[in-house]
Amino acid sequence: MLESQRERVPLNDGGEMDTAVAFLSFARSCVLKKVAGLDDEQLRRRLVVSDTTLLGLVQHLTDAERYWFGYTLAGDRRHADVDFDMVVAPDRSADQVIAAYRTAIAESDGHIRAAGGLDARTVQPVNDGPVTLRWVLAHMTSETVRHAGHADILRELVDGVTGR
Repeated sequence: MLESQRERVPLNDGGEMDTAVAFLSFARSCVLKKVAGLDDEQLRRRLVVSDTTLLGLVQHLTDAERYWFGYTLAGDRRHADVDFDMVVAPDRSADQVIAAYRTAIAESDGHIRAAGGLDARTVQPVNDGPVTLRWVLAHMTSETVRHAGHADILRELVDGVTGR
């Protein structure tokens, strides 16, 4: 099947931070592309045994952005108790969920810029102590890419659209 959403991987190679942020941004863009153009029913459609839906993935990734960059990196207590749930409440519109993800991305990018470099340490510990922004970026990139892959499969099941 032809890839109808093909996007070139970033070619940024201007330094470790530039490359890391470019690949995280690429993964986020792939997730947003997978939900573009679908209606509420398609975004909430459950196509696998688990509660995973396209909209649920976006909600989950919003929580991850807020937890890892907002709470863990920057110490924003508002995001200390996110639940990472994939089930979207029926009273939350798809537009609200997607807008929240875009907002969380912008906030995360602000925390990344404010951190002062890849060796900056998190305010909140991970396991036994702080980790670097480098680690948080790697973790969030892998988490986002993992769920972008899930979104690829779900989108193809919804309407046949493929590609990264």
